[in-house]
Amino acid sequence: MRKSGFTLIEVLIVVLIIGILLGIAVPQWIRTRQYAQFRSCVSNLRLIRDAKDQMAMELRLATGAPCAMADLWPAYIKGAAAPSCPSSGVYTVEVIGTDPTCSYAAGIYPHVL
Repeated sequence: MRKSGFTLIEVLIVVLIIGILLGIAVPQWIRTRQYAQFRSCVSNLRLIRDAKDQMAMELRLATGAPCAMADLWPAYIKGAAAPSCPSSGVYTVEVIGTDPTCSYAAGIYPHVL
């Protein structure tokens, strides 16, 4: 009489196939996640830049005038909180006439405008 079940070789082959699939899928998932964080950060930097431009036009500020996130949010940037980098970078608003920057520079996609 034969017992039903899987042999050791069959289980090892299934584990090997799952390992190969994970070896292909995980690096792609990490790259996709980093790219999504990059796109979100760049979108936030554009939002900050546009808010700075709007504030400078409304208040007639000259190029080089100081600007901080407290000046922009919530008056020129809508939302429950000020924008933040999804990769835990820190935004530097910079002066009027320059682009804001993000401190995150690691990974495949550096967060720059």
